[in-house]
This record gives sequence, structure tokens and C-alpha cells, in this order.
Amino acid sequence: MTDGKYIYDFEEGNIKLKDLLGGKGAGLAEMTRIGLPIPPGFTITTKACVRYMREGPAFIDKIWQVIIEHIRKLEKKTGKRFGDKNNPLLVSVRSGAKISMPGMMDTVLNVGLNDETVKGLAQLSNERFALDSYRRLLSMFGSIVMGVPRGEFEKLLEEKKEKYKVKTDAELPVEALKELIKEYKQLIKEKAGAEFPQNPYKQIRMSVEAVFKSWNGKRAIKYRRIHGIPDDLGTAVNIVTMVFGNIGWNSGTGVAFTRNPATGENRVYGEYLPNAQGEDVVAGIRTPLQLEDLKKEQPKLYREVIETCKKLENHFRDMQDIEFTVENGKLWVLQTRTGKRTAQAAVKIAVDMVNEGLITKEEAVARIKPEDIEKLLHKQIDPKAERKVIAKGLAASPGAAVGKVIFDSDEAEELGKEMPVILVRPETAPEDVGGMAAAQGVLTARGGMTSHAAVVARGMGKPCIVGCGEIKIDTEQNLFQVGGLIVKKGDWLTLDGSTGEVMLGRLPLVEPKTTGELGIILKWADEIRVLGVYANADLPKDIAKAVELGAEGIGLARTEHMFLADRLPIFQRTILADNESKRRKVLMNELLPRQKEDFKEILRITNGKKTIIRLLDPPLHEFLPELTELLVEITKMEAEGRKGKKFEEKRKLLQKVQDLYEFNPMLGFRVCRLGIVYPEIYETQVRAILEAATELKKEGLDPRPAIMIPGTIHKNELVELKKLVERVAEETFKREGVEVDYTYGTMIEMPRAAITADEIAKVTDFFSFGTNDLTQTVMGMSRDDAERRFLNIYLEKGILPHNPFQTLDEKGVGEVMRIAVTKGRKANKKLEIGICGEHGGDPKSIEFCHRLGLNYVSASPYRIPVARLAAAHAEMKYKYGELQQT
Repeated sequence: MTDGKYIYDFEEGNIKLKDLLGGKGAGLAEMTRIGLPIPPGFTITTKACVRYMREGPAFIDKIWQVIIEHIRKLEKKTGKRFGDKNNPLLVSVRSGAKISMPGMMDTVLNVGLNDETVKGLAQLSNERFALDSYRRLLSMFGSIVMGVPRGEFEKLLEEKKEKYKVKTDAELPVEALKELIKEYKQLIKEKAGAEFPQNPYKQIRMSVEAVFKSWNGKRAIKYRRIHGIPDDLGTAVNIVTMVFGNIGWNSGTGVAFTRNPATGENRVYGEYLPNAQGEDVVAGIRTPLQLEDLKKEQPKLYREVIETCKKLENHFRDMQDIEFTVENGKLWVLQTRTGKRTAQAAVKIAVDMVNEGLITKEEAVARIKPEDIEKLLHKQIDPKAERKVIAKGLAASPGAAVGKVIFDSDEAEELGKEMPVILVRPETAPEDVGGMAAAQGVLTARGGMTSHAAVVARGMGKPCIVGCGEIKIDTEQNLFQVGGLIVKKGDWLTLDGSTGEVMLGRLPLVEPKTTGELGIILKWADEIRVLGVYANADLPKDIAKAVELGAEGIGLARTEHMFLADRLPIFQRTILADNESKRRKVLMNELLPRQKEDFKEILRITNGKKTIIRLLDPPLHEFLPELTELLVEITKMEAEGRKGKKFEEKRKLLQKVQDLYEFNPMLGFRVCRLGIVYPEIYETQVRAILEAATELKKEGLDPRPAIMIPGTIHKNELVELKKLVERVAEETFKREGVEVDYTYGTMIEMPRAAITADEIAKVTDFFSFGTNDLTQTVMGMSRDDAERRFLNIYLEKGILPHNPFQTLDEKGVGEVMRIAVTKGRKANKKLEIGICGEHGGDPKSIEFCHRLGLNYVSASPYRIPVARLAAAHAEMKYKYGELQQT
């Protein structure tokens, strides 16, 4: 390819040029190459779009003559002439980015029609078809290219259907279409301040520019933000010879998926709309026929569609989403792309294709996105709940959703930040994507399984029900009716996207289990990954769930909860005690027995798995009442003359709270400093852990506790506390008559600990990066304050590329981690290193941890399957340089 080549005929391209030709253009080129019936055409590249964004219309001047030359080639291939009034060549001008963005950019059909060429088209076919095609061009060109609101055209169309007493566009008579064409042209002149261009070449130029501009349209930008698509890719423009599905009832338009995009079932699934054109199926304006219906009505055509689907799936080795048109009984394929699918379908299709010999296990694992796993873990309606179904539509995207009914997308986008909402629309359009993203689920009255709502919701993993014709929506009154029932804005609604059922009220939801095909994918992922996956879990039920979801161990079991609830008064007496002897008495006699039982329950669940238990971390003042509350209470007691024993206790408590008050608690008297100043607290915890472990070992179990010291800044802190741990271990093992293997380590949460990791590694068995606090200390920002005050502005302005509390800051925090890993491993070859911050469940952060050479990541229980898959992806990227998806 030379630098000056910006246009490719379909015969020149192939699927490998997807970056340049976009997904649609590359697909058309590849299908042309393998001999499928593709209308002739050419592609203006994504590189041209990027230059247009930089140079504007002046760039079109530079390539205009080349565009004309390619139009001449189309004329030779088709035997028609562009702009000819007797045998006119008509084209579609279609967008097509590298990454599929369904409905987010613009397409114009029937380009080349005008007051003269429409007569020639009528002579070649029939008058009604020609007028209908012209009417469609005026509507699309007027709204997309000339900026007339689409609703203005729709309003005129609805009025015309009402006047002629017909229900669908296809039933409008010739006279009605003539009236519409006249009214559409007048509308364009009034609203756009210019007449519809009769020059076909001007039409094509303006359409190309409109498609390029749509890359930076509001809905396209919003879609890219939601899906993390780069802004600098640009879109290609495909100029394709028109074939017509609206020429008569022997014609039509359709969409086919080579497998069911909702369930993954290995059966061609699709919809067909007779006597319709282009976008009618995906727009969801008319409810289409099922593809299966063609088997009876047009068996030859049905066989052709099925054979084409199988050929494309076998060629691309993935489920395909195919758009086709039938013109007078002849099949034309207009597009193929890798089909968007639900997470459930993605997993089933991947496993089935391995079993069918189409792809390898590694390819199957690579095709499942970590976010797909998260979507699969969506809640479902509790099977025990009583369902009062008020309506039923098409089950377009699985999962259950509960929220308040909202009818306006913009309002849903705003309210969705504060409360769960369900977006209810007659049908959705690309402009609704923001509201759909913010909503818990989507319900539409019209549309089929390939409508905009269905496709976009599946891509987002949102529960969605479409084509629910039982509900009658009144968007002006903010309500819908179903039978005699009225549901208003703000009413609670429950959707079951797996069955299509709509229920009034808030039904309880339950978490799903990882079984079936998902279990197989995760098993294959486990065979690939080298990074261990542990869990951050404190309570027995959470630990059990983590183990069920595949955790190999516990990377962080916090112990703060063991000092709360009914234990809080005990610990408060410990804090208020004025000497070590009193503190030790309370701790050993009252708290230790309770905590030993806590640890026994935990270690019993994690039998045979490493369990890293972090000793007490928060500052002591967090276990006492708030200073302000105490002052108010004491002042009130004093004013009321209540100065007895209780008053003195409160004053003593106030004095302790004041003593423990800190200006900056995050960097104050907390973490291992507690154990240095009050060693009896840590001694109690260590004794409880080891006594629990020895008792379990006597029962024949295999407890594997690991004692983790929080927040160290100096080797000597760890030396001091290690003496305590070793002393308690020796006493416990001697008294119990049995020994337990345990390990001793620390959390790296402070920059100094990372920089002096070589010293710290000599006295520990493991490091665990506490990246929540490490991010705060390295970046000098409080997570809570940053997210509340300024972080969003930093992200919007591009000062930070992402939220550093969600995805690791590799250049800053990551570099500090690199120093710690390098120094630590140099000093202690057997040192085990992991991460236990929230970043342990973030796929990008997991990939960084893999590159850094950590032994494990630790994530919250429901992110364990995500971490398992992400760790496998990280290994494949390391091994191959990229994910081998095909």
C-alpha cells in the first residue's frame, strides 16, 4: 500500500486489512474474495477519515477524482450509469469502523436518486417502489446530511399513514408517496435553509462527508466512552451498489446470526422483513418474521441463507452477524461481522467450537472477555419468589434487573447514578445509548431480537426485553398501560431478560453459580495461567463463596470485624485499660476464645489452602464513639445535673478519645504501630490463629495460616513483631503437642517499605502489595476525597488516563512495586509476592502483575472468575504478544 492509496475496490481487499478498511469493508472484501454474492463497491479507508478530521473538505478535493474513477468502475460492472435518467446506478454510503459500533454512525441509502432518475428507476421496476426509494433517500439525506430532525420526517409519515388509513409504510399508495416526496423536499428547504441536491455527485460527496463527521457525533463518542474504544481510529466509508428489498413482496431484507446470539445454540437465528429496505429490521419499526418462516414460504431462499451462514462461519471460525437483501428472489449479502452476543452465548459458542474442532482451547479462552464473566455472574430472580407477570416480550438479553421505571433516556442517564432504573421506550435509537448504559435493564414495546435495543443491550450485558407489544406507552404522560393496569414513572419493575417476563414490583434476586460451559472455560483458563488467584474475604460465607468460585487461597482475611458487634464493648474496655496487665487480662480471657473460634471456622473452610490473615490494621479511635457525639452527650448530662458514675465513665471515655484523636489518621497510629505499642493485641490474635490451627490439625485437617503484618515502614518493626510471633508459636506448639506450618509476611503499603524491600525481605516469607493504600501514599491523594472532589475532572480533562484506584498507575505506583519486587527477590530467592488491593480483580492491573512476575493476585470473591480468565489472557499475551483469538 502506498501512502496515497485511500480507496480500495472490494476485489483488492481482505479481512487482514480491517484496520484500514474497517470491519464492514474488510468483510465485504473477504466475502467477495471467497465468491459470495456481494454487490460491487469500494471502500474509502479509515486513514482517509483521520485526514478528513484534520484537513476538512479540502481533503475530499484531493481524492475526489479517484472517487469518480471508482464510480466509473461500478458503472462497468453493473451496466448502469450514475445519474443516468434511463438506467440509473444507485449506491449506499455506509459507515464501518474497525470495531463494530452498531447504529452509532450514519448510513445513507439510494444515493443517486433525483426528480429525473426516479422516473428511470420506475420504468425499470415499478412506480411505487421507485417513489418509496426516493422518499427514503430524502428522509435519510435530510436528517443525516442536512441536519433536519428525524422526527420531523417521521411525523409527516405518520400523518400520511393516518390519512390513507394504513398501518405500515409498505401499504402507502403511489399518491401518498408523491405527496410525501413533495412535503419532504419542502421540509428540507425550510429547516436546512437549502434545497435537496438534485446533482447525484453532490449527493455522494455530501454523504461521504456526513459519514466521516458521524465518527465524532455525540452518540458515537458516548458509545466509545462506554466501550473503551480509542477516538483516533476513524471510520471507513463503503460505497456499495444498491440492491433493493423494497421492490415488491418477492423481495426483502434480513439479518441472520449463525448461532443464537442470546443463548449460543448452534442454530441459524434471524429475522426477515418482506418488501423492506436496509435499516428497517435493525430499526425495529416493524416487527419482522422469524427466519424459520422462510422455510415454508421460500424454501430455496431459506436454503441459500443457511448455506451462506455456514460457509461464513466456517471461513471466519466464529459466529457471524450477517445482513442480507433479497431482490426479486436473488440473495445478496451486504455485511458480515463477528456477531455480538451475550456473555452466556459467548461462553457456550466458544466451548462448542472447540468440541467441533473449529478452534483451540486457547482461542476459546481468548475470545471470552473478563467483562463477559462479570456479566455471567449477574443476579437472577430468586426461584422461590412469586412472579406476577404483567406482560411478556422477546427475551433479548439474559439476566434479571430491578429498578424504577423511567421513560426518558437522558433522565435515566442522570437518575441511574443515584438509584436503580429501568429504561422503558417504544423502541430505542442510537441516541438512547447513554440511558441504556445507566439503566439496570431495558424494556421496549417494539422491535425484534436484532433491533437496536437488543443488539446494544447484549453488548453491554444489560437484561433486555424487546417487542413487548402488550404494553402501550404514553411518553407524554410518563406511563404505560397493560390491560387495565397503569404503570407510572417511578414505579418499581422487575425484568427477566432470560424469559422475556415483565413483573410489577421489586422481586428478590440471587447470585448465579459458575457451572456448565463457564466451568469448562475457567478450567481451560486455569490450565493456561501461571499467576495464582486468591481471594480477599473476611467472613466465613464470603470465604466459602470465594472457594466455590475457584480461589486457590485467601490473599487477605481482614480481622477488624472480630473486634466489632458483641466484641466491641470488650475491646473498648481493653482500649480504656490504663496498663498492659489489665489489657492482657481482658484480651486473653474474653476476646481470645471468641477469635479462636472465628479462625477455626475460616481455616476449616480453607482446608489445604494458604490463608493470609492480616493482623489489626485500623487506628484505635475507630473503635470508640465519635468525639462530637461524646461532647454533645456529656454536655447534656452536665446541664441536666446527671453527674454520677455513668457521667464519670463518659468523661474518662472522652479523655481517651481526645488522646487518640489524630489530624491525619491514615498516616497515624495504625497498622503495625499498634502491635509495637500494644503487643498484647497482636499476641492475642497470633495465639488465636495458631491455637485454632493446631486444634484443626488434631482433627486431621490441613490448616495453612499465614500471618501478615500491615503497613510496615522499617525492617526493625518486622524483626520486633517476628520475635513475638515465634515466641507465641513455640509456646502454643509445645502446649498443644503439635506443630503447624505457618508463614510470616507483610503488606507493602508505604513507599519506604518498597524502597527498602531488600532489608524487609530478609525477615519475611512473603510480601503482599496493599495497592489501595500504596496508591494513596505514592500519589499523595486520599481515595475518598479524590473521587468526591476532583478525580472525575482529572479524568475528563485527560490529566489522568484512568482512575488509579480502579486500574493500577503503572508509571508511578507500578514503578514503586517494580523496585520492591526486584530488591525483595534479590535478597530472598524464595520470597512470595502478591497483591491484595482492589486492583487484584482488575484485568489490566492483573496483566501488569503478570508482567511484574508476581506469584498471585487476590480479588473479592465475585471477581475470582474474572481474575482467573484475566490471568490466562495475561499469560497468552506474554507468550504470543497478543491474544490469539482467531
